[in-house]
Amino acid sequence: MGRLFMSESPPIPDLTDYRPSRDLLRDRVILVTGAGQGLGRAAALAFAVHGATVILHGRNVGKLEQVYDDIEQAGGIQPAIFPLDLENAGTKDFDALAQAIKLQLGRLDGILHNAALLPGLSPLNNQTFEQWHVSLRVNLISPFALTRACFPLLKASADASVVMTSDTHGHTPAAYWGAFAVAKAGVEALVKIQAQEWEMVPHLRINTLIPGPVRSPQRARTHPGEIKQTMRDPQDLTSLYLYLIGPDSRAVSGRTVFC
Repeated sequence: MGRLFMSESPPIPDLTDYRPSRDLLRDRVILVTGAGQGLGRAAALAFAVHGATVILHGRNVGKLEQVYDDIEQAGGIQPAIFPLDLENAGTKDFDALAQAIKLQLGRLDGILHNAALLPGLSPLNNQTFEQWHVSLRVNLISPFALTRACFPLLKASADASVVMTSDTHGHTPAAYWGAFAVAKAGVEALVKIQAQEWEMVPHLRINTLIPGPVRSPQRARTHPGEIKQTMRDPQDLTSLYLYLIGPDSRAVSGRTVFC
């Protein structure tokens, strides 16, 4: 992993050689949205291997069950599965998820918002109201609503972290990325606002991570002609996810981190 550059100062340490301890996330409960594939799957596995009880979220139960099995085979703590369709979820659904976490696991120490929806690239004139509505709902409104529903649990933790996975095209908008880019730009604004509002809660932080080109199902849809061997694998970014979700990043909040 290369040197990191922050959107604001002071800088965090160079994480090129960051080696998290095996028990970095011991006794912690971490929720990962979009955990069935790509970056979400890689992060969930890494969190579990480093001691966390991972809550696997996604729409496809079959994929979540496979990640569940992979975690157990790797020697991780038994995870939990909470399927939820973000396209149709509302306030009651997010509140119910938070309540289920409280009742079944008793705590929550972190959330990695990784679920995303990007149907394809097209000019704005070809994008419909319905497409924008769904994109904003999944990519921006749902992370806000889920974090809000889980806030009492996060606040009760001695050290809690929220990480939002964003996208290069949200930070630097480009033609044809339309609703997805606008939603991801909104994620960066949301993180900065939330970090300021959490300044009086020193044990609670939130940051944005922009991973850049990564070999993933989403990347394959938007860049079908790319040579996969030239891109990083999701596992190459797990050290950074571990840093941001774990206790070593206690002083870092409201940042946009570029990998």
